[in-house]
Amino acid sequence: MRRLARYRDVRSLPAALLAVRTSPATAPLALRLAGALIAAAAILPLAYLVIVIGGSTADAWDAIWRERTGSLVLRSLGLTIAVTLTAIAIAVPVAWLTVRTDLPGRRIWAVLLTLPLVIPSYIGAYALISALGPSGLAADLLGVTELSAISGFPGAWLALSLVTYPYILLPVRASLRRLDPQLEEAALGMGRSPSEVFRTVVLPQLRPAIGAGGLLVALYVLSDFGAVSIMRFDSFTTSIYTSYQASFDRTAAAALSALLVLLMFVILWLEARSRSTDALYRSVPGSQREARIVRLRIWRVPAISFCGFVAVLALLVPVAVLVYWSFQSVAGDVDAGEIAAAAGNSLLAAGICAAVAGICAIPVAVLSVRFRGRFSSSVERLTYIGHALPGIVVALALVFFGTRVVIDLYQSLGMLIFAWVVLFLPLAVGVVRASLLQVSPRIEDAARSLGRSQLNAMSTVTVPLMTGGILAGSALVFLTAIKELPATLILGPTGFETLATEIWSATGSGFFEGAAIPALILLAVSAVPLYLLAVRE
Repeated sequence: MRRLARYRDVRSLPAALLAVRTSPATAPLALRLAGALIAAAAILPLAYLVIVIGGSTADAWDAIWRERTGSLVLRSLGLTIAVTLTAIAIAVPVAWLTVRTDLPGRRIWAVLLTLPLVIPSYIGAYALISALGPSGLAADLLGVTELSAISGFPGAWLALSLVTYPYILLPVRASLRRLDPQLEEAALGMGRSPSEVFRTVVLPQLRPAIGAGGLLVALYVLSDFGAVSIMRFDSFTTSIYTSYQASFDRTAAAALSALLVLLMFVILWLEARSRSTDALYRSVPGSQREARIVRLRIWRVPAISFCGFVAVLALLVPVAVLVYWSFQSVAGDVDAGEIAAAAGNSLLAAGICAAVAGICAIPVAVLSVRFRGRFSSSVERLTYIGHALPGIVVALALVFFGTRVVIDLYQSLGMLIFAWVVLFLPLAVGVVRASLLQVSPRIEDAARSLGRSQLNAMSTVTVPLMTGGILAGSALVFLTAIKELPATLILGPTGFETLATEIWSATGSGFFEGAAIPALILLAVSAVPLYLLAVRE
């Protein structure tokens, strides 16, 4: 031990020492307690569903065994698969172009192509209909009488694909920046072409990030209500919302929500089966260096065209529609002070939520990566429950417990942030987990051999190396929480207005022009953390 004392910096340890694996298989008690508490908070919505269904089991079974329920399952799964595959097809090339190539203005492209994440799905759907619908702005510009209708499955697929692909883009970008370039250089040295290197070396290392992002997209589609309702696509969530609004009897809606949770566990099981067991961290010790930048040459114009096409559909079209609406007469009646207060509330609540979710994601990710087992797998999977359910179900669950257990916290900012963390924690968990997979456990072992405790080694060595993933996960939470609506309407403190509630108030009354300015401000305030994240990367 005295001989090792002179190596104060873990990175200066000899290679032979770094090759030793000494970490115990049992997680520290504090880590297990943290994971158990986080999982317990995440299953509150499920406990609510069990209580409601238990009060009327016969009615719940009747709701589940209807012929229409089977159709809803197939339609929802079909839409989920289509959107997830499309989001992957968009996000992976964009991530590669903006991280590994000499694409002109790649940092600006990264920000622009991530911004659609903050567009509420119902605003994106309204914008597509207004721009590309039968009598939309595109028809006026083209001078035609009427375009083909954009609704049903095609409309919901397009709208959801354009607002969800950033869920994959952010983690894939973070993973690309941490890949070991020596593997690619070795493959190139053996005579493989750049395309073969990407397919056989790079893409397998991106599987955790793609899987984590694809999982988030799938759960988002299953729980979305805005886009599917605007596009008139009958799905699980529309039926759940209709059941809640049709009667004070919540049993049928709770039964459908429970079935949605079951589908979530099936998707989680499939995602877990697809995970690779290969080591994705650096194979040798040493300082990390940047991978080589690929010269696009003749592919520069196609690359710019692809990014531009995605940016036009996902960002420019909604922004153009919002700007058009903002010039209408109703937009002039918007209270600037009210909008400014709503923007401040949104930034405050979303910022706190992002920080809390980022911190909570760390123990869940560490358990699932470093201490694999039934307990860690259960903790990770239980955190996804809230994200698979519609926001109104999570909100009503917290109303139920808030009015019976923690009365003092009911309709407080703390309760609202708690609901947001339950809803969006998986966004941070997936990204942080993918980041941790790229950190070698030998670094922790070396720190422990210097006399540090297991928790101290993780907090001082491992967590700093996960900073990129933690920031990306927190950014995902922030950008999603800032536009969240159902839980805010139900759980928000009296008089606590956000940009999302301002947008909904205007669109709910049919005054889409009144929603334009709050929506544009929502994009503007979200662009700042996105740009700072790009600078930090």
